[in-house]
Amino acid sequence: MNAVAYCRVSTREQGESGLGLEAQRTAIEAFAQREGITVAQWLTEVETGKGNDALDRRPKLAEALRQAKKLRGPVLISKLDRLSRNVHFISGLMEDG
Repeated sequence: MNAVAYCRVSTREQGESGLGLEAQRTAIEAFAQREGITVAQWLTEVETGKGNDALDRRPKLAEALRQAKKLRGPVLISKLDRLSRNVHFISGLMEDG
């Protein structure tokens, strides 16, 4: 199975340090290896996950969702809060498949 990996940090400082992003990448790589999943594309974003309009403000997430649909595979994230902390937003993504 092929997948798209998505990593996100909320602040420029976190993005510049690379520490949060590197930890996310390590977690995703370990999961993909355990599950026999090939990561076809990596997308990284520095943007807050707050608000119902998160998808509009996060073009890399929108791209990850489009690419995953093309691959007919999942978007891999290290933790649910890297996708969003907004339950309504997450449930909307789940409804859309």
